[in-house]
Amino acid sequence: MFHRLAADAVLLLHLAFILFVLLGGLLALRWRWAPLAHLPAAAWGVFIELSGGLCPLTPLENRLRAAAGQAGYEGGFVAHYLLPVIYPAGLTHDMQFVLAFVVAAVNAAAYAWVWRRRSRRARMGARSNGR
Repeated sequence: MFHRLAADAVLLLHLAFILFVLLGGLLALRWRWAPLAHLPAAAWGVFIELSGGLCPLTPLENRLRAAAGQAGYEGGFVAHYLLPVIYPAGLTHDMQFVLAFVVAAVNAAAYAWVWRRRSRRARMGARSNGR
């Protein structure tokens, strides 16, 4: 029972990490320190997709599932859980490049928005202090 629950917890952690990699740049709107945690995570996500590697959470989940008497799976988290929903044909090397580009583009847009918003606030603050 413990191993199954631990495998499920790793699965949820993995999903949370993927969401953080994709959307964590928006946290910079609220917390100035967020990019310190998010940018390395986003770089890791892009690296994993471009290199075709596996996140270490995938083999950990598989080992826990095997210890619980459940079957593990081949490939990575994205290929096993997300791609059948998003891309039913499966994960190809070209799709991994597309996923890496999507991660980079979404985060570039998020940080551009954060930067523009902070710049606008700084200009507004300078105008109100100058009066």
